[in-house]
Amino acid sequence: MNGLLFLIPIALGLGLLGLAAFFWSLRHGQFDDLDGAALRIFVEDGEDAVP
Repeated sequence: MNGLLFLIPIALGLGLLGLAAFFWSLRHGQFDDLDGAALRIFVEDGEDAVP
């Protein structure tokens, strides 16, 4: 029983920390361009292209 009094607040705190990190990343535009990074592999740059 004493273990639950210790573990439940820690679990709730970690859950709230993860939720806060998600909302921070959402507010700072981390999820704005989901397709751009996936399609960037098809764009051929002059510097990075191997002849």
